[in-house]
Amino acid sequence: MCHGVDIKGTGPLANKSNPPTPDLTTSAFKKRLRDYPGVIVSSVILRPNGDLIPKTLKENGVKVAPYAWRVKDFRDLNEYMSDVIAKNR
Repeated sequence: MCHGVDIKGTGPLANKSNPPTPDLTTSAFKKRLRDYPGVIVSSVILRPNGDLIPKTLKENGVKVAPYAWRVKDFRDLNEYMSDVIAKNR
């Protein structure tokens, strides 16, 4: 919905979040991911208000079931995103 199939921040909600959805294929983002493992979890999911993604989706009519994140979920998400980003070099 946000990053798009190409993970370049081209999804239908990319410009509706604040800040806008980043392009995960840039060398700058890949460097951040290498230098700071877990950057996706810490800088995207856990914004200071802790609600960026659910709020953006909700405001644009996307239904999201409540979910209690576990540490393993964050690790899995980071591993998945790292793999996706690595494949889009």
